[in-house]
Amino acid sequence: MTKDNGAVMRSILYLCEYGTLNGGENSLLSILPHVIAAGWRPTVLGPSEGNLAAAVQATGASFAVWDVTDAEGRKRPLEQLRAELQQLIERHRPAMVHANSLSMSRVLGPVETPGVIKVGHLRDIIKLNRQVITDLNQLDARIAVSNATRDFHVAQGLDEATTHVIYNGVDPNKFFPGEPTGYLHRELGLPLEKKLVAFIGQIGMRKGIEVALRAFSDHGDAHLLVIGDRFSQKEEAVEYEASLREIVAARNLAAAVTFLPFRTDMPELLRELTLLVHPARQEPLGRVLLEAAATGLAVVATDAGGTREIFGDDAAEIVSIDDVSAMAAAIDRLIFDPAYRSQLGGKSHQRSRLFTPTLSALHILALYDELLARS
Repeated sequence: MTKDNGAVMRSILYLCEYGTLNGGENSLLSILPHVIAAGWRPTVLGPSEGNLAAAVQATGASFAVWDVTDAEGRKRPLEQLRAELQQLIERHRPAMVHANSLSMSRVLGPVETPGVIKVGHLRDIIKLNRQVITDLNQLDARIAVSNATRDFHVAQGLDEATTHVIYNGVDPNKFFPGEPTGYLHRELGLPLEKKLVAFIGQIGMRKGIEVALRAFSDHGDAHLLVIGDRFSQKEEAVEYEASLREIVAARNLAAAVTFLPFRTDMPELLRELTLLVHPARQEPLGRVLLEAAATGLAVVATDAGGTREIFGDDAAEIVSIDDVSAMAAAIDRLIFDPAYRSQLGGKSHQRSRLFTPTLSALHILALYDELLARS
């Protein structure tokens, strides 16, 4: 601990695997100002490449480079990473280390850190082997982003008593309902009366994008946007992305579907949409769903992971995973029924008040205090 202007400042290290600004990174960025305001001095360890460093520094937190991948983008050996992390912890001398992802939590778990509290953040629902569970159970506490995430991992052997559910939050000062300006229609060269339906997320099989493409009908009233990038370089991921474009061609949807890369104008873009389609097969607590809810946007989503924890039973159209017919019916219902669409958007906006950075930070800081009191 150090003193700054007479106030006790407790040091905390956050561990980030990626330098891109995706869900986990944005969730961390949203709480950092609250962490600083509560008297903590945060430093984020993360990759040398990407936008994360500048975004962290803009919050008032410090950033230090730690690359966990090699020059080819491959994850370096666990034991090497753990040895380096132990040295970094000794150098920074934090009171606490908070790994911002399941992968980084596994790196941190077995690291010897006498007198330093170790916390991990679980933002994925994936099958884990016994060794990974053992590594995660060596943390002092874990934060799961939804009850669905916590229950899934507890069933695999994760310690239940020290795994806490704390929801992510999105900033209501950035994501809020508003009238569309038409800028996205103009950018795409589409008439203003054309309704914009969008999938937003990483391009990967677990997102079920092909279901949305098969469920979407080109009846002239709407245009489908697929917004996101493919990060995996695995052959199956490359083939999956190619298969999406093949579906568009086979269904003669070329004039009705546009693929767009990752965007940085998400708060404004969501206000231009008619509805969001989220056909995921696995979804711990979709950040884009939280952003859509805060915007008051109508949503069609699959009954995956923590999605019902966001919307309850009546604030979104929730359909079974991989059910093309049900998704098609839900999309058409919302396209052609503006009153129902508005009703769903209003309900989702009300639900979004449960998912703010202020509430997320409040619960995380309370956990920090509890862990410190025990140590």
